[in-house]
Amino acid sequence: MTTAILGLAAYCHDSAAVLFRDGEIVAAAQEERFSRRKFDPAFPSRAARWCLAQAELRWDQLAAVALVRPPLPWQPERAGDLHRDLAGLAGTDPGAAPPLLLVARHRAHAASAFFASPFVEAAALCLDGADGETTTSAWLGEGNRLAPLWTIDAPHSLGLLYSAFTSLCGFEVGAGEYKLMGLAPYGDPRFTGAILERLMRVKEDGRFRLDEGYFAPAAPASLAAQRLAALFGIPKRSPGAPILNEHMDLARSIQAVTEDVVLKLARGLHSLTGAENLCLAGGVALNCVANGRLLREGPFRDVWVQPAAGDAGSALGAALSVWHERVGFRRDRADRSGDLMLGCFLGPAFDDTATEAVLASTGAVWTRLPDDLLFARVADLLAGGAVVGWMQDRMEFGPRALGARSILADPRDPGMQSRLNRKIKFRESFRPFAPAVLAERLGGWFAHDRPSPYMLFTAPVAPAARIPLSDEEEATGLDRLGLARSRIPAVTHVDYSARIQTVHPDCNPRFRRLLEAFEKQTGCPVLVNTSFNVRDEPIVCTPLDAWRCFVATDMDYLCIGNLLLARSDQPSLGGERLAALAASSAEGVGS
Repeated sequence: MTTAILGLAAYCHDSAAVLFRDGEIVAAAQEERFSRRKFDPAFPSRAARWCLAQAELRWDQLAAVALVRPPLPWQPERAGDLHRDLAGLAGTDPGAAPPLLLVARHRAHAASAFFASPFVEAAALCLDGADGETTTSAWLGEGNRLAPLWTIDAPHSLGLLYSAFTSLCGFEVGAGEYKLMGLAPYGDPRFTGAILERLMRVKEDGRFRLDEGYFAPAAPASLAAQRLAALFGIPKRSPGAPILNEHMDLARSIQAVTEDVVLKLARGLHSLTGAENLCLAGGVALNCVANGRLLREGPFRDVWVQPAAGDAGSALGAALSVWHERVGFRRDRADRSGDLMLGCFLGPAFDDTATEAVLASTGAVWTRLPDDLLFARVADLLAGGAVVGWMQDRMEFGPRALGARSILADPRDPGMQSRLNRKIKFRESFRPFAPAVLAERLGGWFAHDRPSPYMLFTAPVAPAARIPLSDEEEATGLDRLGLARSRIPAVTHVDYSARIQTVHPDCNPRFRRLLEAFEKQTGCPVLVNTSFNVRDEPIVCTPLDAWRCFVATDMDYLCIGNLLLARSDQPSLGGERLAALAASSAEGVGS
């Protein structure tokens, strides 16, 4: 008998829906991809309807709906909202509704990490913000059991601490933490002592408490930032204002403290459990620099990070928790050859016929190429300096573009990082780009010896690929931006690091074929891979989303499936037509 569970994360930072059936993830998507509202916190009605359609299931065929317990304060004010939203999703007689099962947020995080991992036994560490009672938790997973070990409650939160510095440096809380992490290597960690002495107490096992004079219960990170400004004597930076040396030093300092605390927590958890493997989830687990250090310096044999580590991934965790811990599905070593995530390619896909119909409605001009010509042609364009929007197969679940909804470029071009930031992504000049590399070529380009298919570990660029800088070339601050540090300067950060994605034959075959074609032409098995979106917009979902992003930027080419579009061939679009396209961009999501 088929058992299907719909997992939902709602009223949170990044709402999502997941359909889990008989041990497999059938469909998963964030609500933002359909609503086109970045980090949409609304009830994920569009995502849930798509998941049901993808699984060809009716509401009354579900064994259960697993809902992540919404963040506090929630009841009783939001209870009415939930019942209305569920009724709207069902569209059927409420008497036929499946049982609604609530899963605590950190149990959902832990389940998303452990039960989706390749490990049958592992410790799990969950670290996130302060939108509920628990902010940090440790677990021990064995088979289909997940036992809690300890928790840290609000307001004591690494996520809240990091977000307060994000706000202090002038970036948006909840969206700007990546920027702070990217800014950190430009600075000096001169405030680490003050952070550890004035703002927090850290035990030997990594467990910590924040000073509630700065981080009061239920107080937002922006308020904490105002208090930190007074402590450090540095005014809170306004968005868009110049980034000063002190902002870089603050970024470097809080990043260093975060890394050290994560390492201490991991060592303490290893000492407590004796486990050989570690799983991570929660928003802080997306700090790929900390993850890289944990893998290189930590006590665990292996580390696996849930690729949708934030609130969206908790929808999967809710479904997995119900499947393993309440349904009681047995989880043996024999059936664990890899993780459950299927490369994160769990969202909507569109065939060429459907795409052609959409493009025809826009007046677009395209060429349809067979596979034996397409990959060589796109590789040739990339080698010639073109920037290509690349949309293939099923959309990724989680925050990373992994070769299904990506913008691609040549990493050897020393001017490419600046061009992508200024004219394609419309974002801050200092932000780095990630490399996608053929898995078997990893060691020749990066000092990393593990698979990294989800772009969640930062590693040093291999010494053989580096370009040494002379004393005359050394600079400080953002003046270091224009210096080529390796043979792939567009993906080499100022500290010689890179957030790597390894591309494997069984995970993303079309993206892999493109990398192979690029290597054949250039000798370089690496491409710049950044998400197919512009600042403040979600990653594209549909062909229409891709077309709109393409015409609104300076991308040279767009490739959707086997359809190739050149910017030079496209008719001009007036403002009224672009507005009409924007209004219809969330319609027509495919199967």
